[in-house]
Formats: sequence, C-alpha cells, structure tokens
Amino acid sequence: MRIASYNVENLFDRAKVFNDDARGAHQDVIDAYAEISKLFEKVEYSAADKARMLELLATLDLLKDDDGQFALLRQIRGQLIRRPRDREKPKEIVAEGRGDWVGWVELKTEAVDETAMVLTGRVIFDVSADVIGVVEAESRPVLTMFQDFMAKKFDLAPPYAHVMLIDGNDQRGIDVAIGTKQDYDIVSMRSHVDDLMANGERVFSRDCPEFIVQTPSGARIVFLVNHFKSKFGGNDPSSQAKRRAQAEAVAGIYRRLQGEGMLNVVVLGDLNDTPDSDVLAPLLADTDLADVSRHERFTDFEFNANTGDRGIGTFGTGRDKDKIDYILLSPALFAKIARGGIFRKGAWTASGRWKVYPELTAEKHAASDHHLIWVDIDL
Repeated sequence: MRIASYNVENLFDRAKVFNDDARGAHQDVIDAYAEISKLFEKVEYSAADKARMLELLATLDLLKDDDGQFALLRQIRGQLIRRPRDREKPKEIVAEGRGDWVGWVELKTEAVDETAMVLTGRVIFDVSADVIGVVEAESRPVLTMFQDFMAKKFDLAPPYAHVMLIDGNDQRGIDVAIGTKQDYDIVSMRSHVDDLMANGERVFSRDCPEFIVQTPSGARIVFLVNHFKSKFGGNDPSSQAKRRAQAEAVAGIYRRLQGEGMLNVVVLGDLNDTPDSDVLAPLLADTDLADVSRHERFTDFEFNANTGDRGIGTFGTGRDKDKIDYILLSPALFAKIARGGIFRKGAWTASGRWKVYPELTAEKHAASDHHLIWVDIDL
C-alpha cells in the first residue's frame, strides 16, 4: 500500500502575486498582506495601528480603491476606511476595532500556468499512491475535475475513485483533502473545524479531518490530514504559538484514537516547520508517532549536493532545513514500512540537484514549491 502527501498549491488558480515570472519580485506585497491581516484581528485599533494600516493599504494598492493590482479589500459589513471624494483630503481608518466591521484583504488569483498544472497531474499520476493527502486544494469539485482533465490528457482512468474534502476555516478556501483508489473505501469522516483553543479561537487554520479508510484486506487506517499555520509573512511568536497549539491538538486526537483501540493511524500533510522545532515537539517528540523519513528504508529521494545533509527536505531547495511536509505513522504501521522517498521531478531546481520533467524549463512551470513525500507499507 502506497501513501503520499502533496501540497499542490492550488490546482487551477493561484495568487497572482506568486505567478510572476520573477519569484519574490513582489515580496513587499506579500509581507503587507500578512501584516495587515493580523492587524485587522485586533479587538481595538490604536492610532499607530491605523497609521500602519494606511501604509500597508498603500503598498497593496488599496489606498484609493478596494480593487488593487494584486489584492482586493473586502468590506462586507461596516466600514474600515473613509476615502473623501476630495483627493487632497487624507484617507482615514474609521473602524475602531474588529467588531466594527466584517471584511479582509484577499490576494487576487489567476489561472495557473498550464504547464505547471499538467506537471502537478503528472506528479500525482506517476507516484500513483493508493491513498494521497492533498494540501491546498480549492474544493472537492475542483479535485474531481482536475483528475478527470488529467486522465483524458494522459488517456488513463481517473486514479481516485473516492475524493473527499471538508470545507475548513481558511477564508481563501484553501483546504485539505484525501483521495483513495477504488478498493480503498472511505468509511467514516469526522471534522475538527470547530475545535477551540483556550482563548476561544479555532485551533485549526483549515481542519484536521479524520478519514477512516478500509483497505482491500479489510484493515482500517485513520488518516489525519493537516496544513498547519504558515510562516508566510514571518515566523513571529503568534505564528509559532498557533502551530504549537495545532500540534498539541493533533497529538490529543491521536491519543484519543489510541484509547479507542485504533492501532493504524497516519498523520500527514504540511506542518510548516522543521523536525527540530519546539512547536512540533508535542507531536513529534511527545507521542510515539514516527516520521517515515527517519526509517532506514526511506532512501528514494534523489538529491545531489555537497552540503553534508541527507537532502530529505520537501520544500524549495530540498535540503534538510526545508523539511516541512510529513507522513507520521503509528508504531504498528511504521514497523511495516517497505520503502519510501520524495518525488521531486515536478519541483524547480536551478542547480540541478535532482532530475526534473523535460517540460520544466522555468520556475513558473513548477508543479509546486513542495515535493511529494511517499511511503510503501506491507499491509
């Protein structure tokens, strides 16, 4: 049985600011988006907060209008900013806090480069996992349309008879999903979108759905698909605290499953931090879940570098410091690992550290910034 996890970074539409040929050319927009999103959530806006919001809105090209080059200001109820008709008069933040208005800034999207979309499909089809956890999927209909489109292009049968996604908490509609082949039935689902932290905030940025999958042999495996809080826009204390709370919550779900007699559990997805990070310790150090990349049979991850590390990273350069995607197994499953690795052919490399698809001739054609991680289990 093959299990895989892949952050596809959206299949049909991606943020316009990320699709620029010169990756990182608009880092100021990305940083402004992340900062203003945090400011908006404050209960009360200070004078300094309001002044900073105006600066950030200017960076986002939203000071004069709600429709900018790369972003939109959504003012659903109430008012955030007053823009006098007399352009000589200054713009003003009129909301006094989060309770005065409902809205947000969202990044504009545009169609994914066609080559990138095709290569995303090739990665998934070539790995051909029996069960795959998908991170950053737009919706269940998009997933099914995508695999139907790719199946026709490659003249193959759609690989995943069962595709499931439960809407999560991300306002952008970035969710986690699961796909299983014909004889791997999804027999049960449970969402954790409403699980709360001590401060009353929802713990999961998206969700941590529990999918119980029955294998052809009749064995049942619980899959917990995750996408932890991103470092996007910075790795400040609040970002770290959020990821730690998510790690603690997943660990708690895992312990409950153990108490219920579930021996076969898989935690997989993009945890957005490295194995040595303190924030992931509740999950990686304080449970008996084991990272498949630590197994002696996890060897299929072609990587050429003179850096002294193994090269088991799943993001960007592929070095160990870029390990943020995981497949964690309960002891019963970890003991049955046959082999595993990282599939990189759809990921861009300017230095030739791994082989890529012939069509991948520019960074904009990359299937994803992430590299697919997989493991085979004798079950």
